Amino acid sequence: MDDGRVSKAVAVVACAAMALFYVAVLYAPTVILRLPPPPSFKNFMIRRFVCAAISSVVSVIVSALLLHMKSRDVSSLLSVYGIRTDHIWQAVVFPLLLTALVYAGSLVLKALMLVSSLTEDMNYGGGFSFEYIKNVSQEAVACTRTMASNVLVWRNYIVAPITEELVFRACMIPLLLCGGFQKSTVIFLCPIFFSLAHLNHLMEVYSKQNHNLIKAFMVIGLQLGYTVVFGSYASFLFIQTGNFLAPLVAHAFCNFMGLPVLVSRGKGLIAVASVAGIVGFLWLLFPMTYPDLYNDRTDNCRCWQGYCSGN
Repeated sequence: MDDGRVSKAVAVVACAAMALFYVAVLYAPTVILRLPPPPSFKNFMIRRFVCAAISSVVSVIVSALLLHMKSRDVSSLLSVYGIRTDHIWQAVVFPLLLTALVYAGSLVLKALMLVSSLTEDMNYGGGFSFEYIKNVSQEAVACTRTMASNVLVWRNYIVAPITEELVFRACMIPLLLCGGFQKSTVIFLCPIFFSLAHLNHLMEVYSKQNHNLIKAFMVIGLQLGYTVVFGSYASFLFIQTGNFLAPLVAHAFCNFMGLPVLVSRGKGLIAVASVAGIVGFLWLLFPMTYPDLYNDRTDNCRCWQGYCSGN
């Protein structure tokens, strides 16, 4: 590939177009193709999965054309988007542990609720026994099967994280960096495109809030604020590690956990855990995302133009 330089204007316009296309293509089947409404919610979501996949492929092709990639080596081409086969466990474990620190309060609360539930079940079922273990195992298997067939689980933890990280991080960040933007600028610019892509939820929220425009804007404002914060963090992970898996696992984990629980009435331990987790997150943010952890040699790393080396 050549130097891949693009102008700042072209990079910004391309990123804005990708964000708009990611949303617009979701409505293409009914608005443009005039297809009949899906017969079920599951079919509706599957149609959206296909649309998101199409948007992702188009974004990859557009960014590849703008970056003037000439190499025919598949490994080199994929590494531009952070898709690599090296340092996989580091790209999964370290960002996941780091992100979990923000949810320390939530995790402690879930642990307390789980212990309480298990204790109650044991007392009701006559204590800890082989039969109790068997029943818990059967319930766990049944729950897993239910989740595997739930279309919302696929959307929240698989399709949305993969397609959104591919478009809004893997495709946009190389464009913006090669457009001459500084890393710090990209970290805060990329989430703007990411948050704009969530504005399509306005009408849905508006109807859920009984057509109260003020409440709808408050809910959307909270959602946009959260997406900007998370988008900045995900962009930081991608730039620091040069690996697509890093923001992907963080995205899926955040979707699973929801908003962090900072306090809980009658449970001071939750507040203590939350504060300790946030302090730990800030303390370990740079050490756990140090480029050397994710690349054999940061002066010859496998991400786009060596930007994970801190140059």
